[in-house]
Amino acid sequence: MSNADRHRLIAQAVREAGTVTVPELAELTGASEMTIRRDLDTLAAQGVLERVRGGARTLLLRGEEPPFALRAHEAVEAKRRIAAEVSSLVADGETVLLDSGTTCLEVARLLRQRPVTVMPLSLQAIHILSEPPGPATLMVPGGRPRAAEGALAGPLTLASLAALRFDTAIVGCCGLSAAEGLTAYDLDDAAVKKASITSSRRVILATDGSKLGHTAYAYVGPTSLLHTLVTDATAPAEEVAALESAGTVVKTV
Repeated sequence: MSNADRHRLIAQAVREAGTVTVPELAELTGASEMTIRRDLDTLAAQGVLERVRGGARTLLLRGEEPPFALRAHEAVEAKRRIAAEVSSLVADGETVLLDSGTTCLEVARLLRQRPVTVMPLSLQAIHILSEPPGPATLMVPGGRPRAAEGALAGPLTLASLAALRFDTAIVGCCGLSAAEGLTAYDLDDAAVKKASITSSRRVILATDGSKLGHTAYAYVGPTSLLHTLVTDATAPAEEVAALESAGTVVKTV
């Protein structure tokens, strides 16, 4: 098992159990307890978990947004498949608004190699799209990055979005259901998503199946705002059917 795979397994175990001991993680991964302790120190430094005597515990409260560093370890292959499908839906020459989040970060890696104009809404995606060489044209919005997330928000971000019109907005989410619509954990993030949708001719939602059927705190809008949803095979079939019945095109990868 690679270090990255072991870290993902450890992060998932801590998140699901709340508190896990070093011996339990050693048995789960097949690694030595010394290796597990080093892994826990690394993941704690990344903000994925909290080290406690003899093991680790989750940093999450119920209903709280998982830290970016933790989400970056989850469903990585699914996010890459979703990103590839989303990229295929974007034509050369388009102007693209790219939301924050780990799935949209995978989209940024692909759009960097395309002759498109992209305005990313996170520091991480700005960094990727600014790396030479690459045919993509980078536009940088104003705004204040949210702590630990790197997502841009606030009046300057909203002003940047209001001043422009995009062919396509690629948006992430924290929750999506046919009944409750599109939701986010943070009010500022919800405001940015609303402005992104308003400023774009077409809206593609990119999210893995774990977000479907769930509702977060801050309301963004109804599913009728979405043109296309790109998700993976873990998406609940009843939610997919309901979204399709409401008029959203659903692509499962």
